[in-house]
Amino acid sequence: MADRLTQLQDSINQQAENFCNSIGVLQQTSIPSKFPGFQVNFPEAPQEDYALLFSQLISRCAKDIDTLIESLPNEDSSVELQIQSLKRLEIENQDAAEKLEEVVLKGELLLEKIQAALSDIAQSQLDMQVTNNKK
Repeated sequence: MADRLTQLQDSINQQAENFCNSIGVLQQTSIPSKFPGFQVNFPEAPQEDYALLFSQLISRCAKDIDTLIESLPNEDSSVELQIQSLKRLEIENQDAAEKLEEVVLKGELLLEKIQAALSDIAQSQLDMQVTNNKK
């Protein structure tokens, strides 16, 4: 659960950053208001669609936040359900550890075969150089 809380906090921070950046871009790209008796030529605002970009970022982040909130355990979760969930996760973790050990063993065997083949190749090359030097 702590990991989900960290993800939720990161998403909320990202959303705050999206809001701040969107306001900053609005300030940079907005056309200034004209005041009577005050004539200044302002540069043209870029034609990029920042509104669409930031609306997509903000809505995607909001969906992520909703998903994370929904994945948090609710108050109705009993201690027994949490214990069962932890036991199930422990079993899954043990299965994954066993699979990992098998993969590591297979990898070590493959490494030994590769090293033996490289040693044979190196020895063959040395033998050929010795044979060529005798000629």
